[in-house]
Amino acid sequence: MTERIPKNVAIIVAHPDDETLWAGGTILSHPIWNCFIISVCRGDDAERAPKFYNALEILKSEGTMGVLDDNPDQKPLDPKILEQTLLGLLPAKYYHLIISHNPSGEYTRHIRHEEVGKAVIKLWYTKKITTDELWTFAYEDGKKKYYSKPEKDAAIYHKLSKEIWMRKYSIITKTYGFEENSWEAKTTPKNEAFRPFTNSFTAVKWLNNGGVYL
Repeated sequence: MTERIPKNVAIIVAHPDDETLWAGGTILSHPIWNCFIISVCRGDDAERAPKFYNALEILKSEGTMGVLDDNPDQKPLDPKILEQTLLGLLPAKYYHLIISHNPSGEYTRHIRHEEVGKAVIKLWYTKKITTDELWTFAYEDGKKKYYSKPEKDAAIYHKLSKEIWMRKYSIITKTYGFEENSWEAKTTPKNEAFRPFTNSFTAVKWLNNGGVYL
């Protein structure tokens, strides 16, 4: 069924390119959505920040970036600072849908992904952000045994058309400039999966239960 009513959708990620890797096909497949995309890191990166904004144009989305620490040592962020940063970047309005990281991450292992996923759930639970539903990315890499792929039992599983996937792949390789033999290019999922939550209590219960889907 063709969508007739625009939705306010926020996509909250740790890094520029996460929005495309894990949800780019879904965004491209819903041109009627009013998307606002946040990357909490790399806003001060002279190379990657411009590429993020170029990607937004292709995705027909608005967005902004934060400048939280993203050093390779992955020193944990102060949860309060992360939450304050998210609230400062996200326009204060009602969202029909928010999409963000799985608190367990999409591969083994990037702490920033996990921290962002947890922060979004906590902000929703404490009513500091408002949405009808939350989707968390649903990918896994078998603990580094293979490139990240959609979880087979995810409740939402989008099979991307060849055209949509090629547009998504082009953003990764041409807009962001990753080589075809790079991890990012080889990972770029041809299908996209999500874990949906329609109330924050269930999401927090899931989070506290170690990410076991209830």
